[in-house]
Amino acid sequence: MPRNVEIKARVRDWERTLQECCNQSKTAGELIKQRDVFFNSSHGRLKLRDFQDGQGQLIYYERPDLVGPKLSDYSISNTTHPADLERVLTQALGVRGSVVKERLLFLVGQTRIHLDKVQGLGEFLELEMSRDCRSLLISIHRR
Repeated sequence: MPRNVEIKARVRDWERTLQECCNQSKTAGELIKQRDVFFNSSHGRLKLRDFQDGQGQLIYYERPDLVGPKLSDYSISNTTHPADLERVLTQALGVRGSVVKERLLFLVGQTRIHLDKVQGLGEFLELEMSRDCRSLLISIHRR
C-alpha cells in the first residue's frame, strides 16, 4: 500500500498563503472542484471523491487521529461513475459525512500542496509528501 506524510493547517491569511504557494511552485496552481463523501467503515477510512466532471476516486486510507504530521497508508481506485458508486456504497455502508471544496493544487518537488476552501469549515493548507520524505517526519517529531 502506498504511504505518504500529511500535514494540515488552518489558513489565516488566504492571499498571503496563495502568493507563497504560487512563488514556491512557480505556477498559479490547478483548480479542482470536488465533493468528498465519507462512508462508515469498521477499519480505516473510506471516501469517494467526486470531481463533478464524471470522474472520481474511491480512496481507502489508514491514518492516526493526531495533531501534527501523520503517516497515511492509502489505496486509490479511479471511477468514471462516481454517482453510481456513491449510491451503492451509501446503501451498503451508510454515509458518515461529506464535504465540498475548491482546491488549488501546487507541486513543489515531490510535495503536493493543497490550498482548500471547504464549504462550512473554512480555508486550509495541506502538504502531502511521498514516503521518501519519511525522514522529514522523523526530524519534525524529534524537535
